[in-house]
Amino acid sequence: MIIFTESITDQTIQFIPRVYTADSLVLKDEQTNEVFTYAIAPSQLDHYLTVTETFDTVEGHTYTVKVYNGNDVVYYDKAFCTNQTISTYSVNNGEYVQNSTNNDFIIYE
Repeated sequence: MIIFTESITDQTIQFIPRVYTADSLVLKDEQTNEVFTYAIAPSQLDHYLTVTETFDTVEGHTYTVKVYNGNDVVYYDKAFCTNQTISTYSVNNGEYVQNSTNNDFIIYE
């Protein structure tokens, strides 16, 4: 899964495609069904293709990512946009409130 941040700066993604040529990347927002198409010129690093682009993403949304070489899909993946750090990511960030209890209980015999 690819992780994006909601920002207006360039972001870099790396992927292993079926063939090592690509000319466009299509990002589809799964919540709004908006489709964004980017003309790309990826660079190859070992067995990866690297794309640096400013992606139009919204925090909390998931996306499908398709990379095309002409009409052929050479890479397909899911992406998620978050501004949280990945190592401490929590779905409940700022929403979950833990209830406290004193754990008193009564046993009847």
